[in-house]
Amino acid sequence: MSQILQFFDFSRMTWNDVLDILIVAIIIYQVLVLLRGTRGAQMALGIIVVTVFYYLSRRWHLETVQWILTNLLPFFFLAIIIIFQSEIRRGLASIGKNPFWRSLTPMRFSDVYDEIALSATALSSQRIGGLIVLEREIGLKTYIESGVALNAQLSYDLLMTIFNPHTPLHDGAVIVQRNKIASAACFLPLTLDPRLSKELGTRHRAAIGITEETDAVAVVISEETGVISLAEGGQIERALDGEQLKRRLYQLFQLPLRRAPARPPASEPAAATEKSRVQS
Repeated sequence: MSQILQFFDFSRMTWNDVLDILIVAIIIYQVLVLLRGTRGAQMALGIIVVTVFYYLSRRWHLETVQWILTNLLPFFFLAIIIIFQSEIRRGLASIGKNPFWRSLTPMRFSDVYDEIALSATALSSQRIGGLIVLEREIGLKTYIESGVALNAQLSYDLLMTIFNPHTPLHDGAVIVQRNKIASAACFLPLTLDPRLSKELGTRHRAAIGITEETDAVAVVISEETGVISLAEGGQIERALDGEQLKRRLYQLFQLPLRRAPARPPASEPAAATEKSRVQS
């Protein structure tokens, strides 16, 4: 009890102690934020339970339990690195970000998000599946190299052509860098989250998986239902319409929302032309 009172004796605390406590608090907070909503949260809870159990075994002189835990601890730390490799990689990547540089060079390609929202709406109406990944601060070079390099200006027509079921590039993901389509037919990591609905297929699991590994944003169009979804930070938002999708993209890329460029009215000839473009 006296040790606890000495610990909370603020009269002897210096500025170095305050700084020390503040840094530790920030680190703990960032770790909790990093683990929140991931499978690592349950694993972290299990680690805490094992640590408390080890402390109690020493206090209560449980020699056999203490011997087992003591011999397992060296392997235990190695297991932590393996289990939390995705969270550790994501955390180190977030540390490497430079918010000052990002604020000086915001993405201003608002037309890109308009085109993506328009394409997603058209794909949804035609029940054509699609997966579009937008790169942010963390590079996606590894995943870009797994597909077919394009390095082409992003446009509605090009997206509709890529995801046409009769073209060889329709399977896999399109990766967008700034205002260009870097690659198509890319392979992405699938999420291992067991809590996901069974209704979510490979496209949705790949969209969630890439946003767990990186800070990318993924737009998914379901081939079965035509539902438009958006994944970010390992979470997925479903049942978005074109306007909602555009608004979310503008928010995520920190752009002021503006009106979409004027397009021809939905008359019969224009509708027929759009349909022929989708099916061509």
